[in-house]
Amino acid sequence: MNVRIINRSHHKLPAYETEQSAGMDLRANLDEPVTLAPLQRCLVPTGLFISLPNGYEAQVRPRSGLAIKKGITVLNAPGTIDADYRGEICVILVNLSQEPFVINDGERVAQMVVTRHEQVEWTEVEILDDTERGAGGFGHTGV
Repeated sequence: MNVRIINRSHHKLPAYETEQSAGMDLRANLDEPVTLAPLQRCLVPTGLFISLPNGYEAQVRPRSGLAIKKGITVLNAPGTIDADYRGEICVILVNLSQEPFVINDGERVAQMVVTRHEQVEWTEVEILDDTERGAGGFGHTGV
């Protein structure tokens, strides 16, 4: 798939790190480091602007290494970039650790997955079809 992109950062374009990777790393585009205090959140610019084809979205997701090693995650995970959005891609990060975390320019702060989606047309009904699960949820299958 070919996607149009404007790169106003001074970093390379997002790329797949391995042949079977689903996501591409997004890098912080900062003039100076940003310190994220415990439980603080911030909006991290990437300097990237994209034009996705109709029927596609880009999902911004946490990086597992930052999450497990530093307690840093994407607050609205996954963040959605719609096909008609033309603004800068930014990442909402939150520090869930007890230590300050410094975000440096060029740091890989999130990953982005581009995926196809469908839009639904609702059909209002009075009754839904029965299933074995029914209305069971939130732990209904046991331990």
